[in-house]
Amino acid sequence: MNSLQSVFRKYNAVVLFDTETDGLEPKENQIIELAAIRIEQTEHGTLRIAASADIFIKLPEGQKIPERIVELTGITDERLASEGVPESTAAAAFTDMLRGGPVLLIAHNAQFDLLFIREMLWRHKGDGEELFEAADYLDSLTVYKDRRAYPHKLENAIVTYKLEGKVKNSHRAIDDVVALFEV
Repeated sequence: MNSLQSVFRKYNAVVLFDTETDGLEPKENQIIELAAIRIEQTEHGTLRIAASADIFIKLPEGQKIPERIVELTGITDERLASEGVPESTAAAAFTDMLRGGPVLLIAHNAQFDLLFIREMLWRHKGDGEELFEAADYLDSLTVYKDRRAYPHKLENAIVTYKLEGKVKNSHRAIDDVVALFEV
């Protein structure tokens, strides 16, 4: 975590996050899994994980996860029914990660995840919208593209940095957040 310390001259927290969704269109589709890790600097200068979340989110009544998404993520309608929370609960949990700014949000292919998070927060009025708009973000995909040849998926960064035995890229949000943290 020491390499992140310079970031804390500007930010009170870094939130690494990832989403799994039931499609590709933020206005039409939903987040089905949201994972995030909030990192803060202690008064002694060390870094700590201040909060973490791995949340399954129920789809609106009558909606089902497309089969191709089930195959990709392993997340099923049954899992969402038994372990999922209402989207408003997930929005509140993510909003809590944004408090105490300034905050830097980090995701791999951030634009995709940010658009889905934004839509979720806008559906559930509160201070999440304002906190989200105030946060800065960093797209690790863009950084990786500047440093390495194609391909640029998170799984490629895992191999490049020899992290295969330490993390996995599974199209599950929490696994991807942990991998992103290590990358």
